[in-house]
Amino acid sequence: MNKPTFSRFDGADYLASEEDIAAFLTVAAAGGDAAHYLRALGIAARARDKITKLAERTGLTRQGLNKALSGGGHASLDTTMRVMNELGYRFVVERAGASGIYQDKKTGT
Repeated sequence: MNKPTFSRFDGADYLASEEDIAAFLTVAAAGGDAAHYLRALGIAARARDKITKLAERTGLTRQGLNKALSGGGHASLDTTMRVMNELGYRFVVERAGASGIYQDKKTGT
């Protein structure tokens, strides 16, 4: 019996538009896991097929950028923001609600 063969899955192949990438990064950020978000940022960069140019423009080596965006590289906030800026995205801060340590005394949220 022949064993089935599978090609390697890459989420970057399914991010066809800027709207897809923005939604993908928004959902990744909503989870609150920095390593997960960095992996998603790496996938978004690959979707644009610009890793080498992105490395040059952020002042990182290609290898350093790949490590930073692997999720295990623990990229600094500075690196993360430089990559996002070069890809044309930015962080937007919004209130998380009552689950945080701060609650508004007036509204209780």
